[in-house]
Amino acid sequence: MQSQGRVSQTNYQERIRQNAITKWESLSDSQKSYAKKAWGIITYKWRWQIAMNIPYLLIFTLDRTVPAIHRFDIKLLTSVSSNLHLKEILASWNNLI
Repeated sequence: MQSQGRVSQTNYQERIRQNAITKWESLSDSQKSYAKKAWGIITYKWRWQIAMNIPYLLIFTLDRTVPAIHRFDIKLLTSVSSNLHLKEILASWNNLI
């Protein structure tokens, strides 16, 4: 069953590819030039977006692979909250309302 599905899927993909090639070959030179320029603009924006998201991808992968990051965050939060006396600050805000 699955082999038939794969064969039909590859045939479908091949037909799409052939269709695209015939459409491309039927375009005039000026149409091809415009299509290349449009594709260049689109892919430039994609490349720029990917480049801008690389730091977030790095942070995400480090967050998943390095458990020491979470231990550091917990230590940092507990040290900051004990030094800032957050309970007293929040209690004083509650009295203002």
